[in-house]
Amino acid sequence: MNSRERVKRAIHFQNPDRAPISHAVLPAAQIKYGAALGEILTEFREDFGWDYMQDLPREDFPAVYKQGRNTDDFGTVWFSEWLGVCGIPIEWPIGDLKRYEEYKWPEVFTAGPPSGRLYSGHMMGFDDRWYARGAWITYFEQLQQLRGMQNFLMDIATESRAFYHLLDDLLEFNLRWINKWTALEYDGLHFADDWGGQIGLMIKPETWRRIFKPRYAEMFRRVRERGMDVWYHTDGQVRDILGDLIEIGVQVVNCQVPVVGYEWISSNLRGHVTIRTDIDRQRVMPFGSATEVQEEVHRTLAACGSSKGGIVACGEIGPDVPLENIRAMYEAFRTYGTYTT
Repeated sequence: MNSRERVKRAIHFQNPDRAPISHAVLPAAQIKYGAALGEILTEFREDFGWDYMQDLPREDFPAVYKQGRNTDDFGTVWFSEWLGVCGIPIEWPIGDLKRYEEYKWPEVFTAGPPSGRLYSGHMMGFDDRWYARGAWITYFEQLQQLRGMQNFLMDIATESRAFYHLLDDLLEFNLRWINKWTALEYDGLHFADDWGGQIGLMIKPETWRRIFKPRYAEMFRRVRERGMDVWYHTDGQVRDILGDLIEIGVQVVNCQVPVVGYEWISSNLRGHVTIRTDIDRQRVMPFGSATEVQEEVHRTLAACGSSKGGIVACGEIGPDVPLENIRAMYEAFRTYGTYTT
């Protein structure tokens, strides 16, 4: 069974030989560990055809990961203290919604990341051996970066006509970009928006369903109509909307398993959607022992997988994670990456 078939079988609950592996390496970890990290990632090759980037030129880093002040394609200004660490937006191109008509949208990107996004590896091109997953499309987060978080939350509270105009324009922008991705030979496209805080959703679930759910549904529909899988990343406590996301077409969810809850996921998601796992990166990965990392992997995979599939084994690697814990995580993926009943 090659990697592409393994991933497809896992997503569609068709009895893969093992859980496929997906890398999630932050640029700062690449910078810190260099070849030592590369050796681990080469030994535990993932199933998506990506190569580890040991020497990414600094000028090729997107604005969000460059050191200092940098501007992305949308006109948002980012600031980061360190190269490779995600910065924060400090200036927003549509800070004043009354002047929105002056804003000029960027050209729709070709099938690759705009300067605000970054991938953890280099795509080897379309090859039947690998599952090809493309895109990193945001909506909620892009609106924050256009308006500023405080302005954007006030937009949600007041629901002005100008706000809905912006919502629709960004949707149309994303749909044009999705059309470019779906014209190529990808197996799945990736969407991402962090909707949760540590204890709950950032806005009321009913507001999310009324304003955002139908817009996500339209984006996901375009992808599913082309026979591609929909992947969705969202951090925080997002129990309230995970069922909605599955309802409108998400097939692979990447959420913070410890925050959402192992037992809740086992009772409500297991067997219904594939989980691209998140091994506890708030506590265990940076601060735990190698043994604790392996125990955490076992606990996570057992909560997420069914007897027929439903797991993509993944854990984020940041610069605060020791090399021995990175290796322990991948070794545990091999040990426990079978599907439990």
